[in-house]
Amino acid sequence: MNRLTETKIILVVRATRLADLKAKFATKSQARFYVSRLGGDFSDYEREDANYQAAISETHRLLGDLGRVQLVQRAFLPNFVFGAQDIVVTLGQDGLVANTLKYLDGQPLVGVNPDPKRYDGQLLPFCVPQLDKVMREVLRGGRAKREVTMAEAKLNTGLSLCAVNDLFIGVKSHGSARYRITLGKLAENQSSSGVIVSTGLGSTGWFKSLMAGAAGVAVASGRAQAKQLKDVTFPWEADHLFFTVREPFPSNTTGASLVFGKVTPQHPLVIESQMGENGVIFSDGIEHDFLEFNSGAKATIAISKRKGNLVV
Repeated sequence: MNRLTETKIILVVRATRLADLKAKFATKSQARFYVSRLGGDFSDYEREDANYQAAISETHRLLGDLGRVQLVQRAFLPNFVFGAQDIVVTLGQDGLVANTLKYLDGQPLVGVNPDPKRYDGQLLPFCVPQLDKVMREVLRGGRAKREVTMAEAKLNTGLSLCAVNDLFIGVKSHGSARYRITLGKLAENQSSSGVIVSTGLGSTGWFKSLMAGAAGVAVASGRAQAKQLKDVTFPWEADHLFFTVREPFPSNTTGASLVFGKVTPQHPLVIESQMGENGVIFSDGIEHDFLEFNSGAKATIAISKRKGNLVV
């Protein structure tokens, strides 16, 4: 085969809802029975899966004409080793872009929307028919890229974890997390539902919903006026992060004053665990890929030296 390049192209895909159901119930018939019995529209699961499998096949064919293609399931990303010269293509929803980007170290990532009628795709600027043209431009170095700032949590044990959207520091369950939080000269023992640290890319997601909830409570309680509320999103390339504390509980031994702030290279966020068990740090909503964060562990959270590169 006469390929355009010998550069390896990594195609990242994910399981559909139907695939997850089949894994749970063993067969498609059993999955259909379960969903239909509860009044769900099983045909929607089938359409989604059929469209996605067709998109995977066509994407693989197009990429195969250009270079060596390796297919990787999202579930294997934490253990997959990307080459320095690899080009990465994600075919899925926005979350797949974030899930993949945090395991890269500068390799270009092309986000492809497999089903534009179903997914808005804020991080998926391309559809499958555009892929041949876009990839040829990427291989020639003629396609623009946008830098993405990532967050990183480093533990005093030597372990670390990066995030493209956000870091969560708290407990596995819905119980209260206990810790000491420090930002610059400010420090406080806290009990809360956890701390969220957001990047610019993540500021349109979890961070935005947290801020909207806090603003809504402030307006409803008469502490603020709706016209005073501002857009909380910030650029992907920003040289800072923001943190917010969820549901802080003031008591005789815990406070609720250090609940929001900016994290910069000069002022990283430091959190020391006071949890005997079940303390965790995970990123971008991937709960099974986490750092244990129990008593004695101290996390320093700052901007990562690694940068993401999204093809636009």
